Amino acid sequence: MALNKEQIAARIATELKDGYYVNLGIGIPTLVANYIPQGVDVVLQSENGLLGMGPFPWEGEEDPDLINAGKQTITTVPGSVFFDSAMSFGMIRAGKVDLTVLGAMEVADNGDIANWKIPNKMVKGMGGAMDLVAAAKNIIVAMQHTNPKGESKLLPACTLPLTGVGCVKKVVSDLGVFDITPEGFSLIEYAPGVTIDEIKAKTAGRLVISPNVKEMTV
Repeated sequence: MALNKEQIAARIATELKDGYYVNLGIGIPTLVANYIPQGVDVVLQSENGLLGMGPFPWEGEEDPDLINAGKQTITTVPGSVFFDSAMSFGMIRAGKVDLTVLGAMEVADNGDIANWKIPNKMVKGMGGAMDLVAAAKNIIVAMQHTNPKGESKLLPACTLPLTGVGCVKKVVSDLGVFDITPEGFSLIEYAPGVTIDEIKAKTAGRLVISPNVKEMTV
């Protein structure tokens, strides 16, 4: 059975390392804040000017003045700090972010990512994505494996306008976990109940199966 959004976020949370500064993009990535492993101390950064995000608030406990870059209400942790977006992007552009987690419309098997524009649909801009993919030390993509038409979103080359080139290191989709390698998408984990043949059929880009591939623990 394919993973739901929370399970994708929980799997990505296992990639967090003690001491990391982490930026979580809009969508599934924001859910990672709810699954930080016990004993792992990370600092979540939001490009609208915050260091020290906590998990999402419980219903009824939201503070409308505390929001992330996607305008979702959030919580803060002790020691959190607020500042202007210029300082926030200064941190990003200076390479201070250890890990960025982003959603994507398409990822190519060489690590290119398209996640901001669909032709003929009005958007107000790329936001902070271009800075994040250019400067982060590590980029993990959280995404659905196929689009609503059932077409693969893991491609030999992106067809949509690019956000970044050769920058993605890992993809966690609802079907599995993939490292980006010179040979293409390397399947290292598959979701429970999902077969490798199904993943092959739904992956348009180059796909190799790791000799150590295993079923994901969820």
